[in-house]
Amino acid sequence: MGTVADHLGIDRFGLIGLSGGGPYVLACAHAMPDRVVAGAVLGGVAPSCGDEAAPGGMVRFAARFAPLYRWLHEPLGVALTAIVWSLQPFASPLFNLFMSLSPKGDRDVFARPEMKAMFLDDLIAGSRWGLRAPVYDLVLFSQPWGFHLRDIRVPVHFWHGDADHLVPLAHGKHQAALVPNAELHVRHGESHLGGLAAAEAVLDVILSHWDAGTAG
Repeated sequence: MGTVADHLGIDRFGLIGLSGGGPYVLACAHAMPDRVVAGAVLGGVAPSCGDEAAPGGMVRFAARFAPLYRWLHEPLGVALTAIVWSLQPFASPLFNLFMSLSPKGDRDVFARPEMKAMFLDDLIAGSRWGLRAPVYDLVLFSQPWGFHLRDIRVPVHFWHGDADHLVPLAHGKHQAALVPNAELHVRHGESHLGGLAAAEAVLDVILSHWDAGTAG
């Protein structure tokens, strides 16, 4: 992240990560406290091993198969790419079917046409060069992260739905309790993707830290 920011000529910045993006926000906050103004984690994945591991959750369950990911991450990535590419012509109806089976909080968020369009565009455009990244994420998430949450000194705000069926609210509480300068915002009735509906509030919080840091 520091290399990207240097290339773009950006000195200080805030970070926002949804779901599997959460650990990357926390890693940057830990590694670059002089540059990261604040971090926001929306339904973020918690550590699955080590002394800061959170119990339960889909990622903790998936971590049991870590050796499989490490040995087969390339063929698994190729297989995932092939599946997504083959289903692209049916993306919209399949998305509608998936949403019909999802918790109400997610259905409400993606009832907005622009949210559905954004999600499908991300998936289709992101898979253009392959979909190995989710498999690589599993490899990284199933091993020690290389830093402790309790050592983060940057303000971090956690947004988490109390109806999250993939990353339980307990994981948000767990991480917010470990990060020293953290605050937890519970989204009542929302599920894993509900944090997308909080975009304006998230940006306002990031900007409030920015203004506080540049005052005077």
